[in-house]
Amino acid sequence: MNETPSNSPSKKRVLIVDDHPVFRHGVTLILNADPSFHVCGEAETATAGLELARQLTPDILITDITMPGPNGLELIKSIIAEQPRLLILVLSMHEEAEYALRVIRAGAKGYVMKDEAHQSIVLALQKILSGEFYLSARLNKTLILQAVHSPGGTEFGSQFSHLSDREMEVFELIGKRLSTREIAESLHLSVKTIETHRAHIKEKLALKTADELSHLAAQWIASSQPAEFISSSDPSLIPPPR
Repeated sequence: MNETPSNSPSKKRVLIVDDHPVFRHGVTLILNADPSFHVCGEAETATAGLELARQLTPDILITDITMPGPNGLELIKSIIAEQPRLLILVLSMHEEAEYALRVIRAGAKGYVMKDEAHQSIVLALQKILSGEFYLSARLNKTLILQAVHSPGGTEFGSQFSHLSDREMEVFELIGKRLSTREIAESLHLSVKTIETHRAHIKEKLALKTADELSHLAAQWIASSQPAEFISSSDPSLIPPPR
């Protein structure tokens, strides 16, 4: 966790919460090269991010979803409860279909896939600063088609769209190879409650065994691990100042 002083009070102050140092560094390079933004702090976990947000009161929070301890969705809910005017943008390796609508409901203003971040992050921040939401053109088109062809129908999403936020959190921790007792301790819930969540998850995902659930969750976690984002030795990837 660290804090960086700003030289310009007119710049929007951005706090980044992500457990991948290379990715945080890449985002910092992009934003600090833009005259409108200054990265004022970084944190590796949701817990540290919440503490730093209280100290710094940034204008914008950029957060990942999957992190050690509480996930980004829980961070969004906690911060919005304390700082409802804070603008939040999610950068994640998870497909938008899995989390975009969840984070918007929780209080975020936009969602960007990490593999599109170097192209889209500044535009996304400009959009949310102007009072708009930011989602990819692909997801916006899908939502429009759903509204046209299935008004009042089932909610758009991936195979996980029927899981509740808590069930998604349990699913994520299963993918991280935590035992039922470890998940219960992490979420401050009883073992029986976690067992109930596991049963509901299996039912909703049409899985028959605990092994099938563990395998699918592990695959999902593996798919969320980012490739290297930007090398600090390659300044050509940083967009020129506007």
